Amino acid sequence: MEFNTVDEAWMFWVSYGGQKGFEVRKRYSNKRKSDGKVRSCRYVCANEGHRKEDKRDHLTKCPRAETRTDCQVCMGVVLDQEKGNYKVADLVLEHNHILQLPKTSHLMVSQRKISELQGFEIETADDAGIGPKAAHQLASIHVGGSLNLSYTLRDHKNYLRGKRQREMVYGQAGSMLMHFQDKIAENPSFQYALQMDSEEQIANIFWVDAKMLTDYAYFGDVVSFDTTFGTNKESRPFGVFVGFNQFRETMVFGAVLLYDETYESFKWLFETFLKAHNGKQPKTIYTDQDSAMGKAIKKVFLESWHGLCTFHIMQNAVKHVAELEDEESSNSPKQTAEDNGEERSILADFSACMFEYEDEETFEQAFSTIRAKASKQSWLDSIYKVKEKWAECYMKDVFTLGWWKIKEKMS
Repeated sequence: MEFNTVDEAWMFWVSYGGQKGFEVRKRYSNKRKSDGKVRSCRYVCANEGHRKEDKRDHLTKCPRAETRTDCQVCMGVVLDQEKGNYKVADLVLEHNHILQLPKTSHLMVSQRKISELQGFEIETADDAGIGPKAAHQLASIHVGGSLNLSYTLRDHKNYLRGKRQREMVYGQAGSMLMHFQDKIAENPSFQYALQMDSEEQIANIFWVDAKMLTDYAYFGDVVSFDTTFGTNKESRPFGVFVGFNQFRETMVFGAVLLYDETYESFKWLFETFLKAHNGKQPKTIYTDQDSAMGKAIKKVFLESWHGLCTFHIMQNAVKHVAELEDEESSNSPKQTAEDNGEERSILADFSACMFEYEDEETFEQAFSTIRAKASKQSWLDSIYKVKEKWAECYMKDVFTLGWWKIKEKMS
């Protein structure tokens, strides 16, 4: 079997996978150093090989399911030096796992796609105020049912979200810039910064006004940064830097609209924040448990101590402890009310570990008691590893002004 280009070979493999009912992916591609032309490549079943050691923990927002079974199905393609086309060098077609049924094969990632016309219809429905679910149902009716539609409701939503994140129409960008210019005309101390992406479109937007600059100069020793306040219509995360004054009133030190929550975006943001405030670093900064954010803070805030916001920790504690209780209740239907009360006390015990114990030995004993009560300890073990960032007994020498307790009450 021969192909004119590697793209043609890949499309054949995608089509073949759709017909047989297995997901596909590219294994490797070798190119010539002289002209970059592909010399050979291998296309495999998505279940090929084994995943590396799992390093995920409870902080992973969307953990992927383990699907690899070391399937050997593949198609190797090499360049024919004489003809200039590509031919199949090796082919394995025996799978070691169950294949998708014909009725569900269209739901595989490689088979799902939104055409240019379908994209136009999705955008038109969104502009008309039709919700994604209703628009997807309408598109399904037009083709005789959802089984005949080449994309799912999730693909529909992702298409809209991707468009909103990557595009900012002139009217929106122009209005925003005009607003910033008006602010600068009112007070030259107003500052804003824009980060552009590779396509010269606006990605991240940061701004501070004169009051924010003055407040930070006086009260910027302890700062909390949070991106969980909500997102706007364009699905852009909104974040604020906040602190408090001598009256325990909340002060805002800066605001940002982010394109995404990646290390690169956070690094740009924190560097821009320090530049706006003449390089003054806070003594202490609190954030949630986002790993990308933590990595950027470690890179930029070299003079600051990084702590974890207790409000977010308690939210996670409520979630995971509740899951433990539900599992215990389902596994032990005859469990007494007294036993249930003991399990519910885990949350109170955890709160005590966070705020009440002043010596490390008492903390360790109390936390060991919590572990003994919980049937599963994955979340408890992971949060224990960073106890120095949230437990009071480990923060005696940290300049906090009691912020972590105040933030808990404010939230």
